[in-house]
Amino acid sequence: MPEKTNKTIYVLNGSNMNMLGTREPEKYGTATLADVEKLCRDTAAPYGIAIEFRQSNHEGVVVDSIHEAFAKKADGIAINAAGFTTTSISIMDALLAVKIPVIEVHMTNIHARESFRHNSYMSKAAKGIIAGFGTDSYRLAIIGLAGIIGAKAN
Repeated sequence: MPEKTNKTIYVLNGSNMNMLGTREPEKYGTATLADVEKLCRDTAAPYGIAIEFRQSNHEGVVVDSIHEAFAKKADGIAINAAGFTTTSISIMDALLAVKIPVIEVHMTNIHARESFRHNSYMSKAAKGIIAGFGTDSYRLAIIGLAGIIGAKAN
């Protein structure tokens, strides 16, 4: 049984991520968002880290989740802002305001895709970026945040 560390990571997902499993499987695979949530929880468990997992198609709800992470003293945020990545100054500002370690997550390599996807507002607030590993991008983000926040696997 892992030692309890009382650490929490928020995993936030933006627009259209609820369509995983059916949306462009040639790019995103067939795993569902529920599969990604289970992967995040399973990855965090050996570190004694709790996961708060959220998805919204509404920019303000994502901002509210970031504010909640701050209010509840979360230790880290992994964010796949999806379509908001290239458009949301509000989400970027929220991430910058809370000063919580952030890892930006993308299932695909955004730099190998259309040029409009190359500019990420989230990157301005992120300690690191993980892209191109499919659902494993989330696993790598959790492991990276565990290291940043000093959680050790048992």
